[in-house]
Amino acid sequence: RGGRFGNRPNPDFGARALRAARRSVGRGSLGAGTGARAGGLQGGVGMASTTLTIDGTDVTIAALAVVNASGAVVDPTTGSPWTNVRALRRPPAAQRRALREHLAATAAPAPLNTTIGVVATTVALSRPEAGRLAQSAHDGLARAIRPAHALVDGDTIFGLSTGRHSLTDATSGTVRAEGSRVIQLNLVFAAAASVFETACADAVVTATSVGSMRSYRDLCPGAWPG
Repeated sequence: RGGRFGNRPNPDFGARALRAARRSVGRGSLGAGTGARAGGLQGGVGMASTTLTIDGTDVTIAALAVVNASGAVVDPTTGSPWTNVRALRRPPAAQRRALREHLAATAAPAPLNTTIGVVATTVALSRPEAGRLAQSAHDGLARAIRPAHALVDGDTIFGLSTGRHSLTDATSGTVRAEGSRVIQLNLVFAAAASVFETACADAVVTATSVGSMRSYRDLCPGAWPG
């Protein structure tokens, strides 16, 4: 944000990031989320995960999103994210009004935006299945950010598999049979959409103000109980 479009990272950036990596994790306005924004609010880094039991095995689906979108994660009418965030409540009327006034006064969205992220699972997937995993995550993005996938957005999601857990073999059973690979994959893909949706909302509600860009947390502190 505020930089030059011609400034591109090179392999040295990746090497430096790897050297600086630590086991502790953070969310909100850090790393790639520092310069992010979404619908007139400070953007950030968000995460979410879930565990499913498939054929007696616990498998994990997790997502990480850096939200820098032309669309908004927060509904200006209700003052709450489009996605239900269980830790939040509806902000007081005065804060909802302050949010609407801020958004109305915010300049038009930047012409270049990119929400980027990854969805990963412990389930062993083929390459086409990993692509379908990423495609499902885009459904979650569209639930959390409105409008989504605009012509000024370069949204990209990568699908990954650790290969730790195996599903039913693709050649066994019929497509609609209970316990078939298709049925099992559908559970994984549905979870991918859900966790990426939550990660997108998490990125914005955990962000703090950076420079002149106000954050949801600063404008609507009453959304947090206690």
